[in-house]
Amino acid sequence: MFEVLVFVYENYWRGDACPELEQLGRKLSAAGFNVEDIQQALSWLDELNLASHKTELIDISQSAREHHTESAHSMRVYSVAEQDHLGAACLGFINFLESADVLSPHMREIVMDRAMAIPGHPMDLDDLKIIVLMVYWSIGLEPDALVLDELCDDADRVAH
Repeated sequence: MFEVLVFVYENYWRGDACPELEQLGRKLSAAGFNVEDIQQALSWLDELNLASHKTELIDISQSAREHHTESAHSMRVYSVAEQDHLGAACLGFINFLESADVLSPHMREIVMDRAMAIPGHPMDLDDLKIIVLMVYWSIGLEPDALVLDELCDDADRVAH
């Protein structure tokens, strides 16, 4: 499935440039991906779109209120299931991105949601990097060059 996601990212630079899922499915089939991988990826992308849309609504509603900022002392506590599923390397990478201020709390929660939707554990760090990249993609943000380099350090997977 991750090869399909990489193909989508490389061919549709922004989520809003991506065709509807049915048309995308036909294009992925024509590109030679197997049906099971396409179905998994389309379902995953649909859920990503829903999660991204919810985040946009949260951001809009928070902007309408007085400026609400997270306390500098707040901390995300990961459940045992999340710890088991992601493993130390992936959780450490998420923490690294947050501490570098390149992954907002809302984006982190989308990453967590989409990572938890992937079967098997512990999750491979390269797969998590694709998920982070797809979260950026889905909300129409291009990570800065250093973040993009960190996310795409496996030359065989993403060519940006």
